[in-house]
Amino acid sequence: MATATRGAGAAGAAPERPPARRNTAVLVAFTAATNLADGVLKMALPMLAAELTDSPARVAAVSLTLTAPWLLIALHVGVLVDRLDRRRLLWAANALRLAAVGWLAAAAAGGGLSLPQLLLAGAVLGVADVIAGTAGPALVPAAVPREARGRVNAWMSGAETVCQEFAGPFAGGLLMAAGTGLALGATWIAYAVAALALPFLAGRFRAERGTAAPASVNARIAEGLRFLWRHHLLRTMSLVLTALCAVWGGWLALIPLYAKQEMGLDAGEYGLVLSALGVGGLTGALAVTAVNRLLGVRWAMFADLLGTAAMAALPALTTQTWAVAAGAFLGGMGGTLWTVNSRTIGQRLVPDGLLGRFGAASRLFGWGAMPLGAGLAGVIGELVSPRAAFVVLALLAAATVVPFLRTVTPAALRAEG
Repeated sequence: MATATRGAGAAGAAPERPPARRNTAVLVAFTAATNLADGVLKMALPMLAAELTDSPARVAAVSLTLTAPWLLIALHVGVLVDRLDRRRLLWAANALRLAAVGWLAAAAAGGGLSLPQLLLAGAVLGVADVIAGTAGPALVPAAVPREARGRVNAWMSGAETVCQEFAGPFAGGLLMAAGTGLALGATWIAYAVAALALPFLAGRFRAERGTAAPASVNARIAEGLRFLWRHHLLRTMSLVLTALCAVWGGWLALIPLYAKQEMGLDAGEYGLVLSALGVGGLTGALAVTAVNRLLGVRWAMFADLLGTAAMAALPALTTQTWAVAAGAFLGGMGGTLWTVNSRTIGQRLVPDGLLGRFGAASRLFGWGAMPLGAGLAGVIGELVSPRAAFVVLALLAAATVVPFLRTVTPAALRAEG
């Protein structure tokens, strides 16, 4: 399988082994800093919008700008990732972030923040997230040796979970209480620190091109989609992930109102339930190597199916806070076990020149399924009951068990290894 490291040397020469420790430290530091800033903005931008308008739709629109680019441009960004230097794309992403946050900070200092500014800045930040989120995992094979990729993916996933789901929103709330300018300034500094770490990455990060690569953008997108669809193992994993992401989208849409009306939780108690997601994710990142060694990759990934099903089923069965939080913990842990192993499998099976398009297509399916799951859960919750919606979500998660077990077999994983 071709990788960027194999193309680094001259023809016939042994490729230079990338410095695993230094590159690992840079990748984890970059991931932590950018996700910390992303977490602050995920909290800060809707809060700023709420100060400017009483319209729930307009506030939601600001939040939507941060994720909508995944549905709109992910496949095209995947083409760029497979044509250009992936480290330079990370620089470009952070340049967009610095420009958007700097512009907001300047406007806030002048007392002139407006809703259109928040919408435009959110869209720019969303585009930057697509670029960084596609280019980052795609350059891992060129940055570290094959045997280190599982560990690096685990640490990067742990940094994403801790910084974006916990530390970032928590810090964002404190910083916003201290002042908008302080919150935006601290975010700008975090993005700047991440950009300054990138020069320390050693290696060659331009993807290798095939001998007969399609010329047009649409043809390149189609090539990536065909590769994914024709690869039985990767296709099944992507379809299973689509269903699981729909369950996550529905759960996240239902749980705030359910926690208030059915469980009787206040804001602090609800925060504890949500925090169980992140604690589970961090636990999964720390335990994935041991779980893989003990159970094998197949059963470690299967744990996500069970954890997601439990996360959806427990609110349908009980309103006990500890039980719902336990389900959230299992869902978060399973999600990280899946993410780490699926990334490692993809980095092993996908040709280097297709990694960007493959990653973009996979995340497009996942991100695209979340609003669909939220809409489905909302309709069922409105027409029947929230508990009925949770039952449907649990059944959807359970429906992935048979195709997963039939396709993601030890023989298939060995054959592709």
